[in-house]
Amino acid sequence: MKKALLASAAMTFALSSAAWADITIAVGGPMTGDYATFGSQMQAGARQAVADINAAGGVNGEQLELMVEDDRCDPKEAVAVANRVASAGAVLMAGHFCSGSSIPASQVYQEEGVIQISPASTNPAFTEERPGPGIYRVCGRDDQQGEVAGQYIATNFKDANVAVLHDKSAYGKGLADETQKSMEAAGKQASMYEAYTAGEQDYTALVTKLQQENIDVVYVGGYHTEAGLIKRQMQQAGMDAILISGDALVTDEYWEITGEAGAGTLMTFSPDPRQSPEAKEVVEKFRAAGTEPEGYTLYTYAAIQAWAQAVETAKSTEHDAVVKALDDGTFQTVLGTLEFDDKGDVSLPGYVFYEWENGEYAQMNAGGTDAGGTTEGATTETTTEGTTTEGTTTEGATTEGTTTEGTTTEGTTTEGTTTEGTTTGGTDGTATDGNATDGATTEGTATEGTATEGTTEETTTEGTTEGGTDTGTTTEGGTEGTEATPQ
Repeated sequence: MKKALLASAAMTFALSSAAWADITIAVGGPMTGDYATFGSQMQAGARQAVADINAAGGVNGEQLELMVEDDRCDPKEAVAVANRVASAGAVLMAGHFCSGSSIPASQVYQEEGVIQISPASTNPAFTEERPGPGIYRVCGRDDQQGEVAGQYIATNFKDANVAVLHDKSAYGKGLADETQKSMEAAGKQASMYEAYTAGEQDYTALVTKLQQENIDVVYVGGYHTEAGLIKRQMQQAGMDAILISGDALVTDEYWEITGEAGAGTLMTFSPDPRQSPEAKEVVEKFRAAGTEPEGYTLYTYAAIQAWAQAVETAKSTEHDAVVKALDDGTFQTVLGTLEFDDKGDVSLPGYVFYEWENGEYAQMNAGGTDAGGTTEGATTETTTEGTTTEGTTTEGATTEGTTTEGTTTEGTTTEGTTTEGTTTGGTDGTATDGNATDGATTEGTATEGTATEGTTEETTTEGTTEGGTDTGTTTEGGTEGTEATPQ
């Protein structure tokens, strides 16, 4: 019923305002809180994508307007975000970040006829149990990522005492369990399996237990904030154990937490999209503007690219027509050429290992993990029928957030799914995984009047400024919202 009403309203508006039309899309994730770094990545990617698409003439001759929503990686807030997005008439959600947000929100998007493409949610259930068509991701899955990590640990740390930790989240526990399952399949048993509580500052009790068990390798299924604290506190306690994690460590904030203690940390993530020839021009734009498009920036950009190309093919933003175009199409993006399978998973290269040194993470090649194949007896992961089978990605999280109309977008990132030749031998460190932050911008802030400058559209609100923190006008009970624009 809601789809029919929206279609009728859209037709009425189109007939009365043929000379002016805009298409509203949204990006949602943790724009505030502990995982806000990932929300900033997603927002930057989305803004740049929208700006570039609008500069090229828009989609089917119509300009894009962007809503930015903060779900704080909170499932309930993610559902509230989904309802706000649908009520605003948005036709795409490039989000969320955390799987724990994307999964419940997907039910709303499916019911309301909003296409959802997550750049970062990696829990298999997001697509395996999706409520219907129109739900996709451009990143890998935890079962794929865990496969790569588990086989690597079993191959390279045969005689080590390995601890598997998780933060009890859909993302963290899912990744830890998949890693442990892969280890066991390769003949390696974990010496310790333990849960911890995210959001704490003191993990010395956990570190003491790790010491008592003589742990040599710590695999963390969780986010960079807690992983960084655990690594730092292990060093302070005199432990030299290697920390390995997933894609939630793909942020410079990990090193800000660990300092030099983070050296040697290993993490899994898709092959660095910044190195892709297809991304070269966009990466240069980001860097010229002072933004490093790390982590999920380009994944978000690619999610919007794929959707825009599908809309061009369908010659419509109507849900079913765009779903058919997404299901049947091949898309040229900053991540490379991609397709979606019948579950909504993407066909992209999977997971490889990265190592943290001197405040930076770099993909391991010679003597380490090779994106193109195994080295030093490492195992490889492969894709099946155009979808990823091994190697996982991170959870996407959304946040409560303000809605803005006509905001510019600055690039998005997407995760790759399949892995080919990911593990290697003899590398120390930990793997990182992408995660979402909590915190919300504002709920339901409305923008009044959009201003178009060149090809980029910025929403202007009462008392807002461009290029910095925008303060939204109060709406719905006087809630005042702010939106932090990434620099």
